[in-house]
Amino acid sequence: MSTNTAPRANPWLDDLEAYVPGKHGRRGEANIIRLSSNECAQGPSPKAVDAAKRLTGQMHRYADGAATGLREAIAEKHDLDPSRILCGTGSDEILQLCPLAFCAPGDEVIHTQYGFMVYALSARRAGAVPVSVPEVNFTADVDAILAAVTQKTRIVYLANPNNPTGTRLPTSEIERLHAGLPSDVLLVLDGAYAEYIEDPSYDAGLALAKSASNVLMTRTFSKLYGLAAERIGWGYRAPALIEPLNKIRAPFNVTGAGQAAAIASLGDDDWVAHVRSENVKWRGILMEGLTQLGLRPVPGDANFILTQCRSADEAARINAALMDRSIYVRHLPSMGLADCLRISVGNGDETPAILAALGDILKAAA
Repeated sequence: MSTNTAPRANPWLDDLEAYVPGKHGRRGEANIIRLSSNECAQGPSPKAVDAAKRLTGQMHRYADGAATGLREAIAEKHDLDPSRILCGTGSDEILQLCPLAFCAPGDEVIHTQYGFMVYALSARRAGAVPVSVPEVNFTADVDAILAAVTQKTRIVYLANPNNPTGTRLPTSEIERLHAGLPSDVLLVLDGAYAEYIEDPSYDAGLALAKSASNVLMTRTFSKLYGLAAERIGWGYRAPALIEPLNKIRAPFNVTGAGQAAAIASLGDDDWVAHVRSENVKWRGILMEGLTQLGLRPVPGDANFILTQCRSADEAARINAALMDRSIYVRHLPSMGLADCLRISVGNGDETPAILAALGDILKAAA
């Protein structure tokens, strides 16, 4: 029977705003400097590139849907049980599966004020209600998170280090947060930038994920390992969390080339050390340069720096002027950070280039 009505999407999607990635350039633009998406400035391990190339002749074959070899390699690297590892299309897929598996419409999902925007998106996708908790000095506040927990709370998301602020909590605070949560609330610890941390006391959440029944830790190969285009993430969680997430993940969700590249990356400790060392070096130079220019960079531990400008108007002007020079950073008004720019740590060409450009832009505006 014909009617004039069209299919109606779920009403809770009305408030969902699609994820908007950082700008990477305009068609035909040359000599672009991309510092908007926290990509690895040094690129992937040459061993990973070679491993992926060897798979190009097998593009007609489905990859191992269970990512068995990759899970075993991750388990060996981190001393884990491979049966408790879930691989995804980036850690984003795993983060977005959590509300679909553990929330009903009207349930609440907590994230911090400047937490990764995918958390709120994931909640709304499942019909859950995202609850934003204020931060202190761009840093998560455990007491505020615990105070926001209600009987409707099903998930708490926390990135450590956080994106886009770069700040992190000590392990003792993560443990205090977990101890204060009801046992039926899932704590998702997002460790996308964990590999950049050199502090030996830092724990991305593996210890809790090994022992607690309500903790899921996620990691990615997109950042330090430089495999952003391959979209490979993984999570580690208690046995009770395995089955529901596996049931709803996409089949064949990690490509064969991606799995091969990730396995090779895990075996190249020298490249990891090189990338980490270069990031520390150029992050320090970027931090010092931004400070000398009169901007206010937020101290952080990842491969990007959040820097405050004097006003939202100044941040917008700087962002536009940088784009005119084919330099792309991330302006963040949609996250309540209209006076801030997030700048990825570049390499030996990119970092001097953006500091010189910022110097010219600020001088011209003076």
